[in-house]
Amino acid sequence: MFGWLDRVSLVSGPLPVIVVVLGILGAGWLCADRRRWFLRWALPLSIVGAAAMTAALYVIVEHVWRPFPDPVEKPVYLWIGVGLWAVLLLVPRIVAGRRWMIPVSVLAAATVVLVAAVQINQVFYAYPTVGTALGLPDPDRIDFAEVPPPTGPVVTGRPLEDAWAPQVPGGMPDSGRYASAPIPGEMSGFAARDAVVYLPPSYFVSPRPLLPVLVLLAGQPGSPEDWLNGGKLAATMDAFARAHHGLAPVVVVPDGTGSQLANPLCMNSKLGNVATYLAVDVPAWTRSHLQVDPDPRSWAVAGLSYGGTCALQLATNYPQVYPTFLDLSGQEEPTLGDRQRTVDEAFGGDEAAFVAANPMDLMKTRRYPDTAGIIVMGDRDDAYRGGAKKVFEAAKNAGMDVQYVEVPGAHSFSVWSTGLREELDWLAKRMGLIS
Repeated sequence: MFGWLDRVSLVSGPLPVIVVVLGILGAGWLCADRRRWFLRWALPLSIVGAAAMTAALYVIVEHVWRPFPDPVEKPVYLWIGVGLWAVLLLVPRIVAGRRWMIPVSVLAAATVVLVAAVQINQVFYAYPTVGTALGLPDPDRIDFAEVPPPTGPVVTGRPLEDAWAPQVPGGMPDSGRYASAPIPGEMSGFAARDAVVYLPPSYFVSPRPLLPVLVLLAGQPGSPEDWLNGGKLAATMDAFARAHHGLAPVVVVPDGTGSQLANPLCMNSKLGNVATYLAVDVPAWTRSHLQVDPDPRSWAVAGLSYGGTCALQLATNYPQVYPTFLDLSGQEEPTLGDRQRTVDEAFGGDEAAFVAANPMDLMKTRRYPDTAGIIVMGDRDDAYRGGAKKVFEAAKNAGMDVQYVEVPGAHSFSVWSTGLREELDWLAKRMGLIS
């Protein structure tokens, strides 16, 4: 019924411009009172109050709480301040106005807050359309119980497309399907949120091709659902499948943090056995619940930001499980803000335990002749680009077949969705899906 909302962009086109115009009109209405007390006290105090609250938020988030491993971009705080200003000014505007003005003032403040939200979304590209922001239902989402069971004969080959193309049967769906499913931490004990599983059109026919697996990781803060929204996972994989007779990797997006704000560093530590969860529990569950190619050569791990760092961690600590990786805007090393805090909180001050699992340290002493990867960075990601180039050099020196790629953008979903789309051919070739 509301499928058209998924085509209305929140990051380009006319809607963001319309929202800004409405916000300017709303701000003008909130300021449109000529009484002396309003101009001399209410308006200046609302500005000072919003600035003070924003500054306090900045100090708490960046210097006291530090829930994120990397600093939040300054424009985000600026727009938070604009939204706070509108809310603070609304109170005297209501007091000063007549009764009929109250709903108009509330609406005006709401438009300013909406402008702030849309501008913050422009920084992260987390919600590309109105439909994703509203969380509207998607006809391609199914219950995991609806995933078809294993078929008898399967089509195999390397590359799989050469064996599969002549046998594509009729009745294959036009697009893939995705579902949420719990993946228990049976070996790790890690308490994860539900994963997202994408299955391409060819998974729903018989005989079924034995497809490779891409394990895809979200950022922090974040959740597996982020890859469906800002990451445009389904659209990217469906486009690839249309170009390859319905073939695409099965994609499993497990939870690598445990909650929206948690940062367990993708390691086995006091913060949780995340490495074991992603390297042991997730592959075991995938092989037992989905009909996929079990050959490690057909498995890859990828991720964005925290998930990109995690992908490199898994590739260096478990190369026999994930010989292929895609690091999208990952950090130089896993961190809670700085090395000392990371070692203290995760390993009780035991730096040797951190070094034993840190990719940059591992790549100094180990060789990875069978590992290949691509590091993708935004050309305006000034916070991460320097570290990424160091990672690239270290990986190359450790014997990996590694590439460094930059795409337009900063530290946002515009980079991560583009990186996945543009490197999907390379991943598919590496996993034996196409030639």
